[in-house]
Order: sequence, then C-alpha cells, then structure tokens
Amino acid sequence: MGPVRTCVGCRATGPRSALLRVVAVTESSVELVVDVGRRMPGRGAWLHPDPGCLEKAERRRAFGRALRAAGQPDTSAVHRHLEAQEQDVVG
Repeated sequence: MGPVRTCVGCRATGPRSALLRVVAVTESSVELVVDVGRRMPGRGAWLHPDPGCLEKAERRRAFGRALRAAGQPDTSAVHRHLEAQEQDVVG
C-alpha cells in the first residue's frame, strides 16, 4: 500500500498517493502552497483533495499546528488548487 499519512482536516489515514501535501511558504506572511511533486523542503501537512477536509482543517486551525507556523496561514492557494481540480473533473 505504501506510506500512510493522516489528513489534517478529517484526521483519517490514507495512502500518501491519495492525499495532497501542503507546505508553508513564508514571505511577509505565512502562505500555504500545494506541493504537487511532494518534494518541496520543509514540514508538510497532508490533506484529502476535498473542500470539506480543507474547511475542517481551517476551522480547527490544524495547519498552524501541523506546520509549526505562527498564526493562521493563508489558504487561498489551496482553495484555488482544489477548485481547479474540480473543474478538470467536471469538464
């Protein structure tokens, strides 16, 4: 089955290949970026590619804890990535 990771949103485990890796990029503020190749440096948080899991993670403030980042990181890039994936599936 390969490596197993835990989703920071729903806390369910799953194969690494089924989850998105999200890393924090710090410039003036902390912003989350989807690590498509799963090779970016630094701590990563794992998330199901489901808007519901992203919403749960934001509500629980799980990204700040998982990535050891101060404050609530900006998740707009992750929202855009999930929206683009949904549109690819739809048509």
